[in-house]
Amino acid sequence: MNEMLVCAVGNVATQPVYRETPSGPTARFRLAVTARYLDREKNAWTDGHTNFFTVWARRSLATNVAASVAVGDPLVVQGRLKVRNEQRDGQSWLSADLDAVAVGHDLSRGTSAFRRSSRPEIQSGAAPQPEPDWETGPPTRPEELDHSAAPPQPEAEAVSMT
Repeated sequence: MNEMLVCAVGNVATQPVYRETPSGPTARFRLAVTARYLDREKNAWTDGHTNFFTVWARRSLATNVAASVAVGDPLVVQGRLKVRNEQRDGQSWLSADLDAVAVGHDLSRGTSAFRRSSRPEIQSGAAPQPEPDWETGPPTRPEELDHSAAPPQPEAEAVSMT
């Protein structure tokens, strides 16, 4: 499937709205993205046009957005761009939504304190997957090989020659 992933950097314009739905939690908010350019006549940075995106977050991202994002926060949002054209009261409305994959504070404009969210409980009846051993790599030298784990080899019988 060909989808357009975009990265938008802007400020939160509305308080996130969090809802529990039958398909899982969702959160939405508006993101204001303003282009800036250097006005050479004034030798100063000037604000250009502001675009507004409705950002949609789902599942655990929605829960974390609701707990972490407030109006005015500088954010970086990566997601799928969805442009909609609607007819309302005889007028044509064009809107752009971002179905968020990742949302984070823009650390070029401030600091943030990250807290890992708790993992959901494993449902009963589902066997937990064993954690892979990431600490050790495969042996690279012959002396590092663990021969005690190899199956025992039959010992060769001594043969005498006469």
